[in-house]
Amino acid sequence: MPIPDYQTCMLPLLDYFKDGEEHNSREVVDYLANHFHLNDDELKELLPSGQQGVFSNRVAWARTYLKQAELLATTRRGFHRITPAGLEVLTNRPPKITTQFLDQFESFQSFRNRKRSAPALCDPNEPDDEATPAEAMEAAYENLRSNLSRELLLQLKSISPRLFEEIVIDLLVKMGYGGNRKDAGKAIGKTNDAGIDGIIKEDKLGLDVIYIQAKRWENTVSRPEIQKFAGALQGQRAKKGIFITTSNFSQSAIEYAAMIETKIILIDGEQLAQHLIDNNVGVSPVAAYEVKKIDSDYFTDA
Repeated sequence: MPIPDYQTCMLPLLDYFKDGEEHNSREVVDYLANHFHLNDDELKELLPSGQQGVFSNRVAWARTYLKQAELLATTRRGFHRITPAGLEVLTNRPPKITTQFLDQFESFQSFRNRKRSAPALCDPNEPDDEATPAEAMEAAYENLRSNLSRELLLQLKSISPRLFEEIVIDLLVKMGYGGNRKDAGKAIGKTNDAGIDGIIKEDKLGLDVIYIQAKRWENTVSRPEIQKFAGALQGQRAKKGIFITTSNFSQSAIEYAAMIETKIILIDGEQLAQHLIDNNVGVSPVAAYEVKKIDSDYFTDA
């Protein structure tokens, strides 16, 4: 089953506290994971940043919203207990607790008004009430990154083949290959071997070399092109090669590269754009934001 959104989590979460006892955050996550019959893979699913689990994040925000509505109260670090208002909600049990349901509580209205006064993280024409604030921020980031990737590909397809090869070398150097930029620059375009555009050191000491094929193409790269590259590598007794293109690879090309003994890494246009972004090649940072959370230890008596 899909991982439940934070609104779906709120009623069963409040239910867990109906015994009037205090419970910690880990207990709540475990209870809800069992309640929704989530498997290990679902529990391990991470937000795009890789910093937090999707389900844990949604449970945390469900708990936050219940606290803002004063249906739960913090008793000590990491522990909460249901309030009289929370017990009353369970007595008159709604079919589901949503943000619209919580709007009946003045404290939650104040919280929502504070949120609405902040700059929008997502497209205001496409509100997503099921996304947590962390998910909304990450979705906005992924959207910006996706748009930047498309713009990069358009730029790469409009430049000269020579400049494209230079950009490929810049990227490989940034990724730790080729020694220094001067050495790497000498390698590109210096071979007349069919199917090979350049040679670059695998490491700074030059213990091994990698042969490069860089194609600024629109059409799909098919298996014969990879076979041609593999043959050129064999002619050089080379063990490793990288085939980079601004387009994509056919399934038969991917399967062929995977089955042969020579190690050939295929990098299509989308992957190339992502590597350029990750290594700040052809792009520059515009703004950086720190996402912070409460330091519970600071507010705990010694």
